[in-house]
Amino acid sequence: MRAVMDISTGRADFKQGSETFLTWYKVIKSPTTGGLDRPLIVVHGGPGMTHYYMLPLQKLSRIEGIPVIFYDQLGNGESSHCDNIHSSFWNLQTFVDELDNLIRHLGISDNFDLLGHSWGGLLAASYAASRTPSGLKHLIISNAAADMKLMEKGLNNLLDTYPADFSRMIRRHEDEGTMNSFEYAEAITEFVHNHMCTLRPWPSELKTSVLAANAHPEIIETMMGSRTFKKAGVLKDYSIIDSLPDISCPTLLINSALDEVQNIAMQPFADKIGNIRWVKLENSSHMPMYEEPERKQDVLLESQCSSAETQENAII
Repeated sequence: MRAVMDISTGRADFKQGSETFLTWYKVIKSPTTGGLDRPLIVVHGGPGMTHYYMLPLQKLSRIEGIPVIFYDQLGNGESSHCDNIHSSFWNLQTFVDELDNLIRHLGISDNFDLLGHSWGGLLAASYAASRTPSGLKHLIISNAAADMKLMEKGLNNLLDTYPADFSRMIRRHEDEGTMNSFEYAEAITEFVHNHMCTLRPWPSELKTSVLAANAHPEIIETMMGSRTFKKAGVLKDYSIIDSLPDISCPTLLINSALDEVQNIAMQPFADKIGNIRWVKLENSSHMPMYEEPERKQDVLLESQCSSAETQENAII
């Protein structure tokens, strides 16, 4: 019999200057007393996606009794869409401040875990490094880059594994700004299906988040540009590498060989964070919560329950 979950939603006021925005969140808890009392905050990717595609992680609450908190970052989903806001609003600091505000609003600053996926992993790591929160017990960085230039290099390395005509055509369209051509769209769809999510068809939750992001392209275009293999926008030169030694809590990295975020972009996390474990999944691309759900769940549980001594500098 399927367990009945305790689900609550709310909105946290988030003040930026004279403006007040709303961050929507959902808390999922098991009514049983089993599992851990420490909540896991899930930080979705993008920028500009929504929490929907991360919903498979609610199994951690249903099966293991771990409270799981989802939220939509500003600009999409159930949170304030910030229409007509100046483009300078869309920067990393805004989202770090929003996450910090949500944690304080929920009253969990003294005891919580943090999982960030893709862009959300960079955001979570930036929060951990810049705020050094004493209540953060575990950090999970899933399929995320520590440095935009290294991410770009990894993506181009992947593209170079394709036939030369294919890669030349993609780069030509990106150089000429003709990404609206059918030829480019067909090719980039193939690449995305090979390195973002290999399932056919895509799960409905993932489709929902992608469609939401496509409806608000100004966020990702402002922050990362509109090209896949040559990043632009305010994050094009961003790197967290120098700040990584400031992360002191046990940290788990997750990626895979087919991931659009290649090892080269994740290696700095392993090199610079002292208390680290890196799990490389065998049968996933960028969405292991769908492609290897049982394996990812096992890895997350091991991370939450393991001590710092058992995690340090371990690579699977």
